[in-house]
Amino acid sequence: MLLSQLPNGAHALVTSVVAGSAEVGAATVRRLGELGFIPGEPVWVLRRGPGGREPLAVQVGETQFALRLVEAQCIEVCALDATGS
Repeated sequence: MLLSQLPNGAHALVTSVVAGSAEVGAATVRRLGELGFIPGEPVWVLRRGPGGREPLAVQVGETQFALRLVEAQCIEVCALDATGS
């Protein structure tokens, strides 16, 4: 599942970061990893922009980010239930 597919308030664990489309290069994938989107890291979708689109406000670790949809589509996750498991 991709981070971009999660609803507001969803919790997940990052499983991998890959180039999700032709407009995303290795530099973007590397940057996402440097920001903390690494396998095993917890991530939360806080809210979405107008109309439920972009940007996506997410929290990884203790830091909040606003991601474009194309960036969120590069982050593969494993969704967690409300208890975090």
